Amino acid sequence: MSSPLERPSGATWHHLPAAAPLGLSFDAARLAAEVKGLADLKWRPNRPVHQNGLGEEDTFDWKIIPLRGPTGNVQRTDPGGAGLEDHLDTPVLGRCPYHAEVLAGIPAPLHSARLMALGPGAETHEHSDGHTNFPWGFLRLHIPIVTQPGAELTVDGQTYHWEAGRLWYADFDRLHIARNRGAERRIHLVVDTVPTPELMALFPAGFLDELPWSDVLMAREPLPLQPFEQLALRCHVDIPANFPDWSDDSGADPDDSLPGSVEVRDGRLTLCIAGEPRFGLVHIGNAEFRLQGWTEERTIVLDLDRAKPVARFRVRCGRSLDEYLRPAKPVAHASSTP
Repeated sequence: MSSPLERPSGATWHHLPAAAPLGLSFDAARLAAEVKGLADLKWRPNRPVHQNGLGEEDTFDWKIIPLRGPTGNVQRTDPGGAGLEDHLDTPVLGRCPYHAEVLAGIPAPLHSARLMALGPGAETHEHSDGHTNFPWGFLRLHIPIVTQPGAELTVDGQTYHWEAGRLWYADFDRLHIARNRGAERRIHLVVDTVPTPELMALFPAGFLDELPWSDVLMAREPLPLQPFEQLALRCHVDIPANFPDWSDDSGADPDDSLPGSVEVRDGRLTLCIAGEPRFGLVHIGNAEFRLQGWTEERTIVLDLDRAKPVARFRVRCGRSLDEYLRPAKPVAHASSTP
């Protein structure tokens, strides 16, 4: 049994720039005009999410209007994560046709898209957005809409002032802090997405020349399953205790197990823990599944057609892979799950 996967060393990634402008620009004035048209809406405090659920709301002036997020709920300011919820457009996006056009122009599947406002004189604490960069297959991009010289972002000790209307990348897995020294609210459109060849082509040539491509976890397109395939993939299987830890390392021992099963719930395959639905399963080919709302950082391969059926629980970090095997007991077709 392999040991829990370690984070990539600084030697792997920290030679790359902490941030870079991408090859897409938009009309910042049109974006700002649409934001101004949302004056009747309430900006709600930022609220983080992690594997144990929603965290506490931020208490400083860091407010959000979601355009896309978990279930399309406009009151959810978190970006969502692995679970049972789909990322959907919120009703607010219907009021912002140019924002919708901008988002459609980003050549990658989108998770969340949020208008994020940092008030005058406000600053975040120094923090790291864990599992947010190429080796985890998750990117957080920014488009500044309303900005000013005093709006700064410091990533890994380097301070940036980003041009409005430009699509920007930063390695938010590194320590960073956002501050607004100006007199007006700073507003960015923040987009969570995944690496694709088309998106990677927007990075500067010099950045790509230094990029360790073998450590970029590219996204694969979902592949639908027939209903009879779903039924054939149901099984009872113990789950490595660390597998649900998609946001943080809880220290759980992967040699320990949680009672689990793969069932058909609400028309899709679902990973259940102790009888309770926990993660929707998204098929990406060859009976391999990522977790709904997340990336291929962790997947399950249901290898049930062999003499001794197994489930392969995989956790990736770039080119590194940990795989935990568990015996699986297929469910007879006659006893379909309601």
